[in-house]
Amino acid sequence: MSVNALLSPVEYSLDVIKHEVLHLVQKGIISRRQSMYVLCEYIPARDWTAFERELEKHEYNLRDRIADLLDCERWEND
Repeated sequence: MSVNALLSPVEYSLDVIKHEVLHLVQKGIISRRQSMYVLCEYIPARDWTAFERELEKHEYNLRDRIADLLDCERWEND
C-alpha cells in the first residue's frame, strides 16, 4: 500500500452523511436545530474537506440546519 493511499481522505456519500447525522441526533449529541457546521467537531480534520465538498455538491450550506439532512421521519402514536 502506498503512502498516498494512507494519507488520502475518506470519501463521503450523502447517504453516509445522513446516516451518521441521524445517529448523532438520536443519541442526543447534536440537535436538529443546530447548523451543519457543528459536524466539524465529529469529523476528523483530514476528512473535513471531502465531507464539506459532498454537502456542497448536493447544495447544502454549513449554515443550514441539521434537520435539512434528515429525511422525513415517521411518528407513531404511543
